[in-house]
Amino acid sequence: MDQTAPIPPPPRTPATTLPLRDRLTIPVLASGGILMAVMQTVVIPLLPDLPRLTGASAATVSWMVTATLLSGAVLTPVLGRAGDMYGKRRVLTAALVLMTAGSVVCALSSDIGLLIAARALQGAAASVVPLSISILRDELPSERRGSAVALMSATVGIGAALGLPLAALVVQYADWHTMFWLTSVLGALGAAATRWAVKESSVREPGRFDVLGAVGLATGLVCLLLGVSEGGIWGWGSARILALFAAALVVLALWWWQQLRAERPLVDLRLVTRPQVGLTHVAALLTGFAFYANSLVTAQLVQAPKGTGYGLGLSIVATGLCLLPGGVSMLLFSPLSARISAARGPRITLSLGAAVIAGGYAVRIADSRDLWMIILGATVVATGTTLAYSALPTLILRAVPAGQTASANGVNVLMRTIGQAASSAAVAAVLVHHSSPVDGVLVPALHGYLLSFAMAGAVAVMACVAALSIPGDRARDVMQPAGGATRGARDQTLEGT
Repeated sequence: MDQTAPIPPPPRTPATTLPLRDRLTIPVLASGGILMAVMQTVVIPLLPDLPRLTGASAATVSWMVTATLLSGAVLTPVLGRAGDMYGKRRVLTAALVLMTAGSVVCALSSDIGLLIAARALQGAAASVVPLSISILRDELPSERRGSAVALMSATVGIGAALGLPLAALVVQYADWHTMFWLTSVLGALGAAATRWAVKESSVREPGRFDVLGAVGLATGLVCLLLGVSEGGIWGWGSARILALFAAALVVLALWWWQQLRAERPLVDLRLVTRPQVGLTHVAALLTGFAFYANSLVTAQLVQAPKGTGYGLGLSIVATGLCLLPGGVSMLLFSPLSARISAARGPRITLSLGAAVIAGGYAVRIADSRDLWMIILGATVVATGTTLAYSALPTLILRAVPAGQTASANGVNVLMRTIGQAASSAAVAAVLVHHSSPVDGVLVPALHGYLLSFAMAGAVAVMACVAALSIPGDRARDVMQPAGGATRGARDQTLEGT
């Protein structure tokens, strides 16, 4: 008896035969992520000279960094939720436009008030990576999605590694406003390219935007991060810092209560309390802490004067070049991280990345005097960060419904931001406590740097433990392309995890 032969599935269109716009989707989104990281980094070489250039105090000038941190932390989950509701490409383009507008204001002004406000506008670009990752999930076939998400995650480190030497060169050889004109042009091109090359996702989460939830989250985060950022300057036991932390505790507790009762909450806390999502957020916070100490300490260590006995006295440009191999490694290892996740699951990739970060800090502790060992240790930490950061969004994408991917990834990026802020405060406290005078100036002792490495390495081990505690990957892949499942099917999948 004849049997009917099975009908083979239609062949997929090779990437090389796709229309130009489709082929440029990943490069355009990745360039936006790199530009966002460059924008966050370029102001750092300017900080020592800005008091002279603007006539403001050093404490006031530090708000050029703090304003971006605060606005980015607040806007990332808010814009992520807006992207899920109103269109991810639309919100992504708006974030790039806000970043560009901030760059134009910085290029035109030397008034510190306007500069701080413009830097706050630029903080909107922090939402670029989670929005882009959500777009990649919606638009790419499964065989291209993993490597694209890994590359998108790596753009944070790549852009940071490129931004510091680029900004140092501009500051050294040109007027400092030139740097912001450059980011203005790149931002405008990025917004236009996004509008042209990126399709608007059809995956939406309809409903009314939770304004009360957004205001509550913004207020609580500002109080928390302002306290963490300024604690070392105002004094950890000062009335202002204690009041900020108390206000953050009260406001965020009320916000949690309100979110559980809202019909369409800004953040679906039922997802956050699931082990697959909650433990991934914990791992993101710990990984952000461990990663950020590497950049902070390396820059200070190699610029320390030779009179300390360990310092190399390098210039800002040379310091940026020391961090560049780490950025290159992030670019090279992002495809490997995607392959590991495909073969073993993103949980293993995340735990492996955290373990590599801890190993990098072991190298830093073993030798922090020779330049090649410093670069080697920093590059190992950057490599581990690539593995970890590429796995985090994949874990989120596998654990939440397609209509909430941007907001969920926005919360994950927020946790990394909180970890970085805590790392900055902790490293500063350790280095200040272990300082000694050199030529009449207080300079951190080598012991302080080694303690910072040990602290960051211990946090990386904690991140590894948190990653291994995440429930194992299910056989069924819920990272389905748009239209691959109905909302009811996605919710059933979520209930089964």
